[in-house]
Amino acid sequence: MASQAGRLVADVTAAGGEFLSLDLASNNPFRMLRSAAALNRIARERKCDVIHALGRSAAWSAYLAARLRGIPFLTSWYKGFRDQNIFKHLYNGVMARGDRVVAVSEQIAQLISDRYGTPWERIAVVPSSIDFERFDPAEVARERVEAMRHAWGIKRDIKVILIVGRIVRRKGHHVVVKAAKRLKEMGFKDFLCVFVGEDRGRTHYTGELWDLVLATGTMDVIRMAAPVADMPAAYAAAAVVVSAAVQPEGLQRSILEAQAMARPVIVSDLGAGPDVVLTPPAVPESRITGLRFHAGDDAALAATLLRLFSLPEPTCRAMGARGRDWVLGHFNAPAVAEQTLRLYDEITGPEIAAALAPRLRQN
Repeated sequence: MASQAGRLVADVTAAGGEFLSLDLASNNPFRMLRSAAALNRIARERKCDVIHALGRSAAWSAYLAARLRGIPFLTSWYKGFRDQNIFKHLYNGVMARGDRVVAVSEQIAQLISDRYGTPWERIAVVPSSIDFERFDPAEVARERVEAMRHAWGIKRDIKVILIVGRIVRRKGHHVVVKAAKRLKEMGFKDFLCVFVGEDRGRTHYTGELWDLVLATGTMDVIRMAAPVADMPAAYAAAAVVVSAAVQPEGLQRSILEAQAMARPVIVSDLGAGPDVVLTPPAVPESRITGLRFHAGDDAALAATLLRLFSLPEPTCRAMGARGRDWVLGHFNAPAVAEQTLRLYDEITGPEIAAALAPRLRQN
């Protein structure tokens, strides 16, 4: 694994992987070329059979290195990148140049096909997986949950609406704030929206969000918490976990984790597809694991929250239990690893390699 060093390096090495520190995050063309040369050298020295890129700037370097080495190139789409102008479209396009393009959900696979005309036979849907031992409601002691609520300053009878993810516009925090205002206007009480996520200070969005909170008079029902170490306890403390994403998010790990913790979820139609959260009309009410609303529609989000909170407690618990069963069966690590390794076998097999050879030489 080649990347800038971060908090997951220990996990890579503990799993038996080799970590190589390399600046692949820069979109400076000269740095990209240097990174491509470094990846080419690494691939030659370690006799790599394939190069798999997980981000756009890294993908440009990886693409060049793979073509120099004459080996297959894969990419993974974890979300729907913004495509607001021709330059972004071209920059993002490297993610569609893979000899195989991995999408983490059917929603993202459709987006790739629609935007770039990528043939479906080159697209493979391989979801993410999560640690089910860590995210197990049976393993989270009541003391941990009470400690989390105490840290947030929340009384026992307050319903926590948890929103997990970086404080960036595409996550739709502003939609949640407007929905909270509507809930207050409708007389709904005893709730608190808790935003848990990093603010990297790269945009003015956090400041705009605070301005919106002040303008809507929702200071009493909005809490911006610091990043949380004990996320299982955070989910356990929530009545519902919400994703109000306003652009395609692919497969949000927080939504999988919330379902693994048997929490009901509410997602926008861009926050998760029907292969991630089971909602009507795709499945009958007896099978749902959450509810869905139209992205960007704060009135619809408020109505959906009211609908959930009006359900009997046993119904909400059953919804959460179905969510856990769903992710246990479809997003477990062994199954995802098997799909990934099978994909590597397919693309490095002799028949596929022979078919790719003319294309690799041409590029």
